[in-house]
Amino acid sequence: MCPTRGLSGRALSVGRAILTFVSHIWGRPAADPGAGWAVVDVETTGFRPGQARIVSVAALAVGDDGNVERTVSTLLDPGVDPGPTHVHGLTAEMLAGQPTFADVAAEIVDVLRGRTLVAHNVGFDYSFLAAEAELAAVELPIDSVMCTVELSRRLDLEVENMRLETLASHWGVSQMKPHDALDDALVLAQILKPALVRARERKVWLPLRPVQRRRWPSGLVTHEELRPLKMIASRLPCPYLNPGRFVRGRPLVQGMRVGLSAEVNRTHEELVERILHAGLAYSDAVDPETSVVICNDPKPEQGKGYQANELGVPVVSDTEFMDHLDSVIGGTGIEEFTDHTIDGGQFALF
Repeated sequence: MCPTRGLSGRALSVGRAILTFVSHIWGRPAADPGAGWAVVDVETTGFRPGQARIVSVAALAVGDDGNVERTVSTLLDPGVDPGPTHVHGLTAEMLAGQPTFADVAAEIVDVLRGRTLVAHNVGFDYSFLAAEAELAAVELPIDSVMCTVELSRRLDLEVENMRLETLASHWGVSQMKPHDALDDALVLAQILKPALVRARERKVWLPLRPVQRRRWPSGLVTHEELRPLKMIASRLPCPYLNPGRFVRGRPLVQGMRVGLSAEVNRTHEELVERILHAGLAYSDAVDPETSVVICNDPKPEQGKGYQANELGVPVVSDTEFMDHLDSVIGGTGIEEFTDHTIDGGQFALF
């Protein structure tokens, strides 16, 4: 099925641009080849990037097959109090005289270039790297990131939680020094390899996310915040007209508005990825214009599933929804309005 069938002219190019961006950045099938990974871990003086600083960093260049190709690891002198020494074990005396982030930035950049940054709770590590880079007037060549917490949630591992030590135990990986940047990064790299294999076997999509940076007239480069996918998707214009309600026994149609309830087995991020890639529209609200709501409880007592039933909006389980993605049919493109009278034509007011 061609994801842009039904579009024409300007709407066709817009639709292709949006869907290409979504399909190649916001998630991709695990079986698709990639350019490799940069597995990163940082230890910090606190929790607020820009105020707290990095005291230890490790960056591992990992091939698409999961094998480590290069390692960069160092302590850093943050120039401030080291913070929770009881967590990372680093004292002011140990950090005094160590290099600054600016001193080692070139090595870290070399590991990151052309690779997807991977971390366990990637928003934390990425935001600290970005803050340090901006303080050092350095541009990080990162275009996409992936969180191993989100990836692990998609693999049906039957573990109690998604903490690094729990996943290490599940995969039989030895963790020698928890909260040591190098040890945590090595553990994560060893976890990533079997996780990627399982993802390919189960035909799971990898939770890749785009990150952007902006170059200002002054030459300063800033790195934009990593925002939740649901928030971005709810504001993303769909290149197709909403064809109305989903009808059981018939396929989904591009442009349909899809809502998500809390009562699902798959993660919301995975479902939103697939919604967007199929040319559907994600909606964070349920109203009369909603085409279908994904909910595994046929008679929920609250939430979006309940609202859907009250409004007569069809409800499908996440398994049913995923099955329907193989047969989505093309929608009607939204034509861009053009007033041709502005181009030298005449028009009458009465």
